[in-house]
Amino acid sequence: MAQTLYFPLLLIALCSISECVQRQYHFINEEKKQNEAQRYCREKYTDLATVDNMNDMIQLNKCVNNGCVWIGLQKTSHYKWHWSSGDPALFLKWASGQPDGNADCTFIRNGQWHDWPCTKTCCFICYNHKLIVIQQNLSWSEALRYCRQNHVDLVSVQSVEMQRRVMNVVKLASTEAVWLGLRYSHILGIWFWVSGETVCYQNWALGNGTSEEDCEPTVRSGAVQSRGDQSWISRPETDRLNFICRNY
Repeated sequence: MAQTLYFPLLLIALCSISECVQRQYHFINEEKKQNEAQRYCREKYTDLATVDNMNDMIQLNKCVNNGCVWIGLQKTSHYKWHWSSGDPALFLKWASGQPDGNADCTFIRNGQWHDWPCTKTCCFICYNHKLIVIQQNLSWSEALRYCRQNHVDLVSVQSVEMQRRVMNVVKLASTEAVWLGLRYSHILGIWFWVSGETVCYQNWALGNGTSEEDCEPTVRSGAVQSRGDQSWISRPETDRLNFICRNY
């Protein structure tokens, strides 16, 4: 009973910690179309600004001028919006009467969001989300401790875009697989990100990430292959691998 209660409390604590981590935003004082701004951000930073909560919004407002400024929010259908990074839009701060349904991109002005034609030009906000391959061979728990002491956390892969970034850096690893911030709970029978994020996007190699993990005598953690198609695999947490830290 104590173990059953412990795991949800652990997740709550992890979620609380992750909400305190802020993105690093960069205001670009150049007017570009939305797709040009997106390309600029991806080349020099990580992507156009993503805003997941009010803490992010407060940080973003500190570096915005009074004009229109692109963020990475884009419309996918009449009622649905997503971020340039591919992440779902879970936090919105539309101005009164917005969105009015006439445009597919988003700018902010005076802390409020407006939809706007993507072909218009605005200054824009990029964010930085750096991934670092650590070429040390550590167990999963040791890797987690290292990332939290020296950077932010072991990386979570929540979208196709983040998987693409992981694939770009994992080639630098010296081991055949590299630890992610992915852990398996025998108690609940689920995989979870140690950042507190839900496992929505998945990229498991065939035969990995299944309910068969319950039959394994050792604690399992998730890694990404550093070669081949760079899918995710399940490994005993005592294996000693390189790992990827997330650093804002």
